[in-house]
Amino acid sequence: MSDTQVLGKTAATQSEPQPQARTVDMRFEFIVLPVSDVDRAKNFYAGLGWKLDMDFVRGEDFRVIQFTPPGSPASIIFGRGITTAEPGAAQSLYLVVSDIETARAELLARGAVVSALFHDAGGVFHHAGSKGRVDGPAPERRSYGSFASFADPDGNGWLLQEVTTRLPGHGNEGDTTFSSSMELAGALRRARAAHAESGKRLSPQDEDWPMWFAEYVVREQAGTPLPA
Repeated sequence: MSDTQVLGKTAATQSEPQPQARTVDMRFEFIVLPVSDVDRAKNFYAGLGWKLDMDFVRGEDFRVIQFTPPGSPASIIFGRGITTAEPGAAQSLYLVVSDIETARAELLARGAVVSALFHDAGGVFHHAGSKGRVDGPAPERRSYGSFASFADPDGNGWLLQEVTTRLPGHGNEGDTTFSSSMELAGALRRARAAHAESGKRLSPQDEDWPMWFAEYVVREQAGTPLPA
């Protein structure tokens, strides 16, 4: 090995960050939306059925409103005096759902203008804007592949993305959580369909029936190989 190779290897090694034990959790809490009409935005998000966490006013020039989407650990904040961004500048805000058709129907029923379902022509993650959009859900309803879009009155853009099976490393393998009974029910339905396809003959009376379903749900959320 030449001196140049040795030096290059040493420099590369020194530049790589060394893994360290995590000492502090960093939870993504909220995103600030730039809006032009605070009350109009408040009525829009309240109409979607999102939870109003606070409406804090201090004087004429400062107001903070916070909403949280159903089942979301993160929230949105908008108001007066809290951002210099142009109204409508927030784009590609993701709402991950387990059933995109049901989620879309609920938004439509609440007055939102939601696009038809689409997927990307070139892969899982969609292109910017409307480039590469193909009508309809992803082939075989592939997890991560189906989208729908809508916007608030200022044009801040949202995307629904259907995720049913997490990719490896995209979930915490030690935790299995569901934000609602509806989400859990969806996971159990997928487990039931997979169980039927597996050819197993387990019934609710069999002792192994709960374990197989539970194992499927846990592995699906963690993105690890599903039970056979």
